[in-house]
Amino acid sequence: MKIYVLIICFWAISIQSFAQAPAANPFIKENYNKFEYQIPMRDGIKLFTAVYVPKDISVEKKYPILMQRTPYSCRPYGTDQFPARRLGPSEFVLKDKYIIVYQDVRGRWMSEGVFQEMTPQIPNKKSKTDVDESTDTYDTVDWLIKNVANNNGKVGQWGISYPGFYASAGTLSGHPALVASSPQAPMADLWRDDSYHNGAFLIPHNFNFYPYFTNRTDGTPTKTPSAKEFNYGTEDGYAFFLNLGPMKNSQKAGLYEGKDPYWNGNLAHPNYDQFWQSRNILPHLKGIKHAVMIVGGWYDAEDLHGIFKTYAAIEKQNPGIYNILVAGPWTHGGWNDTGDQLGSVNFGEKTGPYFQENVERKFFAYFLKGEGDAKFPEAQVFETGSNKWRNFDAWPPKAAVEKNLYLLPTGKLTFDAPATSSGFAEFVSDPKKPVPFTETISLEMNRDYMVEDQRFAARRPDVLVFQTDVLDKDVTLAGNILANLKVSTTGTDADWMVKLIDVYPGDAKDNANTAKNEKMSGFQQMIRHDAFRGKFRDDKTNPKPFKPGEVTNVNYELIDILHTFKKGHRIMVQVQSTMFPLYDRNPQKFVPNIHNANESDYQKATHRVHGGSLLKVRVVD
Repeated sequence: MKIYVLIICFWAISIQSFAQAPAANPFIKENYNKFEYQIPMRDGIKLFTAVYVPKDISVEKKYPILMQRTPYSCRPYGTDQFPARRLGPSEFVLKDKYIIVYQDVRGRWMSEGVFQEMTPQIPNKKSKTDVDESTDTYDTVDWLIKNVANNNGKVGQWGISYPGFYASAGTLSGHPALVASSPQAPMADLWRDDSYHNGAFLIPHNFNFYPYFTNRTDGTPTKTPSAKEFNYGTEDGYAFFLNLGPMKNSQKAGLYEGKDPYWNGNLAHPNYDQFWQSRNILPHLKGIKHAVMIVGGWYDAEDLHGIFKTYAAIEKQNPGIYNILVAGPWTHGGWNDTGDQLGSVNFGEKTGPYFQENVERKFFAYFLKGEGDAKFPEAQVFETGSNKWRNFDAWPPKAAVEKNLYLLPTGKLTFDAPATSSGFAEFVSDPKKPVPFTETISLEMNRDYMVEDQRFAARRPDVLVFQTDVLDKDVTLAGNILANLKVSTTGTDADWMVKLIDVYPGDAKDNANTAKNEKMSGFQQMIRHDAFRGKFRDDKTNPKPFKPGEVTNVNYELIDILHTFKKGHRIMVQVQSTMFPLYDRNPQKFVPNIHNANESDYQKATHRVHGGSLLKVRVVD
């Protein structure tokens, strides 16, 4: 298993980023001229920029500019080299023709300067040396408008994942020519997106990525990633990472060896300290004047948090602007695929091409070319379970009714408040035998794990199962979910993983996508899950241990869904303390920095979920 394969499914490198030149797309060569520039920024640094201009551009026929800024390379380099697949966000946009621009961000590939991971935003700039991604966007837009002949004076931008972050930061440039932005699956807050989930470290996301995310050094361009590969010795990620032991062992010979600054930064900052706070773009998303469209997928394993929190932050901090949300049954960047199925789950239609043609294409055409109209709903979202698109005038829907789903110690899950909150359900968690997050044998994170059948976990003694009676009518949940747990442990630290699951009836039939080793009869489809490291229950900047045996509250958010649990199905909740190796193991003994833990620190503990525990949900018709 080559690590470079993992890069594509992890940080969703845009399709353009790694397009190779040998077989150039004939439409591009026939319809576009290519130019390359080193565009100067206000502090003197030059950023490499590739500009593709329609051949029929003229004084009479002008085109708007559509730009992506990326850390993943805007190659192929050379004015005679063209991408093999496409330009822009889709084939529809490509054939509509725009001036398409790609730019290597600071310190990456052919651009000068020093790269910073998730460049901190500088809110109060005092000199021309106070630069960030918003100033680089402004300077780039300004140069393009003034130097690319016969543009129509309007600029749009888009990007997926890391380029989505640059699109978010670019909305803050304030340049009057920037009239439309589409951050798609945007990274927003690394401690809550790709690096950590509420303090639980995401191993495959990071371990397999950073060896290939090298920096520009000594003033020379970033080199193409080498063929170097960690000596895993196995294709079994569960076995490899379990045998690796504590994360500090990742620094041994043949692995990171303490040399990677980004990997080291992750391990050195397990708490939500200034290192992470400065890289959170969400509080800065203010003063935006132009149209914004946030795009994301329900099954985005990388940046689910960034999708909905970016939309919410822009909506709250820029009242009255044109800001819309689109969400479909997609993985990270999955709207560039057919989007009709994931794993054994079928969505009934090709949602990816539908979005590309009927939403994304029309959004840019209206705001950049003045074609069509902008009568998009505030939230255009795909309802899984019932498999249909729905439009809402707000997200979450204003009509949604807040309800509680109670986790009873008997294993029952119910919307009816119990007469008593006494009792508990308990399990023994052994970090040396963690619950796997998937049945797939792989070193990476399989893209379909977010809808995977959870029966393998439900059958383990270290997973608590709560489920409703068979539903006598459809139940549709919309918006985020709040887990309010009352817990105790015999240890001094513990992780808590909550999974919301749709249990199919016994007579459910297989579909065309059902995997050979699966059956839809009794299928336990994961709808949403997330993790929380218990020591952050009161303060994510200052962790504190549990007192053994003391009942305490652990409250946290599971990111948004729109899903219908059909009549005849059941709603299930599973609670566990490990999902390995998706999340790193908690020693269950309080250690200030878990990445410095010793093997002897890992110990069994008995965890209890007490009566009064519940999920806060929203129900919509």
